[in-house]
Amino acid sequence: MMRARCRCSAYLVCLSLALATGVTDGLAQSYPTRPIRLIAPFAPGGGVDLIARLLGAGLGRSDSLGQTVVVDNRAGAGGAIGAEIAARAEPDGYTLLLGNSTTHGVNQAYFRLPYDSVRDFTPITLVASAPLVLATAGALPVKSVKEFIALAKARPGQLNYGSAGRGSVTHLTMELFKVVTGVNVVHIPYKGVGPAFTAMMTGEIQCIIVAVTASMSHVRAGRIKALGITGVRHSRLLPDVPTLAEQGVAGFDADYWYGLLGPARMPRRIVARLNQEALRIIGGAEFKQKMIAQGVEPTGSAPEEFEKIVRGEVAKWARLVKDAGIQEQ
Repeated sequence: MMRARCRCSAYLVCLSLALATGVTDGLAQSYPTRPIRLIAPFAPGGGVDLIARLLGAGLGRSDSLGQTVVVDNRAGAGGAIGAEIAARAEPDGYTLLLGNSTTHGVNQAYFRLPYDSVRDFTPITLVASAPLVLATAGALPVKSVKEFIALAKARPGQLNYGSAGRGSVTHLTMELFKVVTGVNVVHIPYKGVGPAFTAMMTGEIQCIIVAVTASMSHVRAGRIKALGITGVRHSRLLPDVPTLAEQGVAGFDADYWYGLLGPARMPRRIVARLNQEALRIIGGAEFKQKMIAQGVEPTGSAPEEFEKIVRGEVAKWARLVKDAGIQEQ
């Protein structure tokens, strides 16, 4: 019995060392042999859920990984609950996360988290990105970003902007806009973008930075005006709306992105396999068509490139929180 325990202990030590160095060749070569859980850290029906299900369905096909990929919605705390579950999972490739700008960008800068967005995850690939839009109430007498900045500077502290809540992308992106342009507009947080749009209709707020898809029905109905795209590319859904950079807000780039990650210390062979299969799906016609219809641009990347993006996002938002004097939660 003592010899058996020693053998078992020795095996666990070797396995731990192999996982730490990413050289579990035998395990990686046979991967996967059972269903994979893909955590979507937000409620069903949103962008993260949609992309997770499309990507999961593709990965689960017989010509891809050949194992069922089960999407597990673990909503709450701005995605932090689902992200923590993924961070604490075994790094064997059987628990993955569809993270985004919130879980691996603004949350790390604004909240005290039980995980580290860089240290506790293995980046696999950037999946897609979506531009945000600076939108104003239809009655506000401005037709461009330049005119909005001029009006805000003429009325310091008199204009309000809405967000989906403190620490959300809609909050910190507008704070970034304030720092870059020097305007003074007052933050009013809401419990989601829906209530914020209602507040804009009633005149409680005058502007918001929000996902293009969330704003489309209001833009088309003329209830709000889309002034500028926050990313470096035009939106396919709003092709005539110029970027903020094109309107004089130099260097402003705040796309909303989605990416596939796993727990830290995943074996390199498994990461490479997941990256290869994910890129094939992302580049496929079906995935592209469905993403573009939602105003989302399929991207794809090498794991190393995605890691740089995550590190850059965390640093960018942390710098903003510090420079703007935003109180962390």
